[in-house]
Amino acid sequence: MALAIFLSLPHPGRAEPSSTDILRAADEARGNVDGLAWRVAIESSENDRVTDRLVYDIKVRAFDFAGVSLEPPKYRGNKILMLNTNMWFYKPGLSRPVPISQRQKLMGDAAYGDIAATNYADNYAATRLPDELVNGEECYVFDLKANIDKVTYDRITYWVSKKRLLGIKAEYFTVSGKKFKSAWMDYANTVKVNGNTRPFLSRIALRGELMNTEVTYLKLANPHIEAIPDYVFNLNLFMR
Repeated sequence: MALAIFLSLPHPGRAEPSSTDILRAADEARGNVDGLAWRVAIESSENDRVTDRLVYDIKVRAFDFAGVSLEPPKYRGNKILMLNTNMWFYKPGLSRPVPISQRQKLMGDAAYGDIAATNYADNYAATRLPDELVNGEECYVFDLKANIDKVTYDRITYWVSKKRLLGIKAEYFTVSGKKFKSAWMDYANTVKVNGNTRPFLSRIALRGELMNTEVTYLKLANPHIEAIPDYVFNLNLFMR
């Protein structure tokens, strides 16, 4: 049940939630809701100057994801569809959708999988690491190793706020253990589910390890609960 975990924050004398429960709660604040829509601007910047920008209209239902490009005009109408962990791309003029990987580059340091909902609770095997403070906030820390192939990252170190049960920092690694990207997450948005208001992702700042002056921002606006019809996630209707 959505929010059941999120609202069960630790209290003195109560056993801490399991790793799976913690990750599931953090996933819920990044899109894992039945029927949710928002707009995301992907901005590539260097030395605090925006160098490129894409805007997508996003619809999510559980872990299924559909995105339509709105800006810039030359990319308007491009589409992304993800069903479970399978992803396709389509642009006007193509005869059929093209299978793509969540790991493929979208813009700057952002991959296509970065704009989709996360399912760290199910798609990764979690090992608890010692707790750490991040900007004065006590965090659970997890070493996440992918247990399926079609995910955006093979391995992640993930910091989740103990108080808020929100993922606030991540570092991404190759299979061999080389760190190649990091992310910081903010939650200035809110959504209302079953009458309860909860924080929701508002921004991800992605920074690669090679170009320290470049940052890619994913800025989420106007997240809201919305009944999304089945056809939105129908691959046979994807090109319409």
